[in-house]
Amino acid sequence: MLADPAAPTFTRGLWRIAGAQVTCGNAVTLLDSDATIEAMLADIAAAQQRVVLEMYIFRGDALGRRMTDALVAAAQRGVQVQVLADWFGSRGSGTGAQFARLRTAGADVRQFSPPGFRPWLGALPRDHRKVLVCDAHVGMTGGVNLGDEWTSRFGRRRAAWRDTAIRFVGPAALDLQRAFEGMWGRTVGTGPSRAERRRQRRLVRPARNAELGPDAAPALVGIIEGEPGRFRISRALQYQSVAAERSIWIASAYFVPGGAELEALAGAARDGVDVRLLVPSSYDHPWIRRMTRRRYRRLLENGVRIWEWRGEMMHAKSSVTDGHVVCVGSTDFNPLGLAINYELDAIVLDTAVGAAAEAIFLADLASSTEITLRSREARDA
Repeated sequence: MLADPAAPTFTRGLWRIAGAQVTCGNAVTLLDSDATIEAMLADIAAAQQRVVLEMYIFRGDALGRRMTDALVAAAQRGVQVQVLADWFGSRGSGTGAQFARLRTAGADVRQFSPPGFRPWLGALPRDHRKVLVCDAHVGMTGGVNLGDEWTSRFGRRRAAWRDTAIRFVGPAALDLQRAFEGMWGRTVGTGPSRAERRRQRRLVRPARNAELGPDAAPALVGIIEGEPGRFRISRALQYQSVAAERSIWIASAYFVPGGAELEALAGAARDGVDVRLLVPSSYDHPWIRRMTRRRYRRLLENGVRIWEWRGEMMHAKSSVTDGHVVCVGSTDFNPLGLAINYELDAIVLDTAVGAAAEAIFLADLASSTEITLRSREARDA
């Protein structure tokens, strides 16, 4: 089966703007919140050698206990289990008890950046990534955390948060594991020093798999690691905006972009590209609603179409461009996501995955309300 003819440009572009390696031969599936949780539990249950889990939020609630049970069972049958949770995102009732259970079972559990005598007293940056890799062959990332909000059992009358994750079987999982190992090294102190990282940034080295030809087997997957001050995801969005010929459809939970991102989307819309934006109407942080809506008028006046999700919190961070480039990950389009925190996104080149992403997006729009220049939300911006 032939890959997309855009494969060589895609691989070179991701390498040049984001330092992202690209692999081929990956089987890719898009998942919603509940399906993501069930897939994670199933993959952990099937693991035979190693499980690595990196989460911004790991709560001690019902879902946190289910995940702990699965990880404890894996460790007890001899699987190497490593868990990395962000200190700020995972603080709260019951989390410490779950981590204690994991350590007792033999798992290695670490928390990223607890308070301490470091820049910003350890408050920034945060590890906002969501990563699971089993046996270096099955990987998953996206916006889904380990909290009851992401399950349909979240309260008697409340639905699960709307979210998207991506699961792939193939060599991209090894790239995802390497990204985890980099964060693990930063956490335990075995990673490169700040001076060494600065030196590495200046090194010139060839891009592995950057010249994949049009006969490379789909799906092509590149893993973009967002790091403080690197703006990789921002450049990726601008790259998509420049390359788009037909459409750019974005779902963004906390959409507070800077001028460069706004100009990229507005410019694409002015050039005739179908630019659509899906954001929440109900937020877990209400003040973000005001900041997001301040961007509405500028986007709408330039031809960008905007929808607000009518259901429970819409937490997805995903996009599909021209029906064949799909991005799913942890990055929100705001200063924390683009410039400050550690993030991770997977970008896929594949027409079948693109068609699935467009179908999901259109289904979401059916449960959303379109905002126009006449809407109160735009007038009040």
